[in-house]
Amino acid sequence: MIGRVRALFNDAGRGETPVVRSDAALYPPGSVIWRVHGDVTSMMIGGVSALLMQMLHPAALAGVWDHSSFRGDMLGRLRRTARFIAVTTYAERSVAEAAIEKVRQVHLRVAGTLADGTAYRASDPRLLAWVHVCEALCFLDAWIRYGEPAMSPADQDTYFAQAADVALALGADPVPTTRAEALALIASFRGELVADERTREVAAMILTQPAPSRIAAPVQKMLFDAALDLLPRWARRMHGREVSLPARPLVRTGSALIAGTLRWAFAPYRWALEKPR
Repeated sequence: MIGRVRALFNDAGRGETPVVRSDAALYPPGSVIWRVHGDVTSMMIGGVSALLMQMLHPAALAGVWDHSSFRGDMLGRLRRTARFIAVTTYAERSVAEAAIEKVRQVHLRVAGTLADGTAYRASDPRLLAWVHVCEALCFLDAWIRYGEPAMSPADQDTYFAQAADVALALGADPVPTTRAEALALIASFRGELVADERTREVAAMILTQPAPSRIAAPVQKMLFDAALDLLPRWARRMHGREVSLPARPLVRTGSALIAGTLRWAFAPYRWALEKPR
């Protein structure tokens, strides 16, 4: 069962070379960002939550709608995002920098026009800042809820400061370096966010994505509900989706149990990483 559930989170068995933890990574071993990005379950929950938040920006949604095959491979998109996070967090510096440059080049080719005639570019610094802050906040909040409930405010600020390095390298601006700055940046975007028919269609694609197996299906459903539950209340309301109050304790308790089980089962794999031999 564990092997089948693992298919939800990584590209093992799909021809991908395992990411090797390096002492010469962008961030040192034992850093706060290593801790946050090293948990399979919270990264899965945070990744789905981040997607749901990001798509509320019309330009972010248009970029993936117009220039991506995500509709036929939503889990594949999640895995590719997970791999990028793993590479830029744990891999040797030159490997991480190459991955960042590859994504920068992809962004340069993604551009178009919104329905109202507004032009958009994936390389736009402010749009990149929105994408980044959604990911950083959701990854961190998922880790706090399901991994480290007593995480100190200082460590939370350190996480944002460390995560800022990759965002800046990708061209994002402004980039928050504290939790307070992250929340302020998200608040500054609220007037630009939209929930329309396309938003609802993509959200449904994410939350009803077929699981890789019948055994993995209830786990995926639980974690996707946890991702929805993790969103700020205003974002859930925009999506028109909610985890009911009676179901919320079950979702949180069940996801915490899955998190604990997978931390045991994935050791020493930790977020699809392979220790150097």
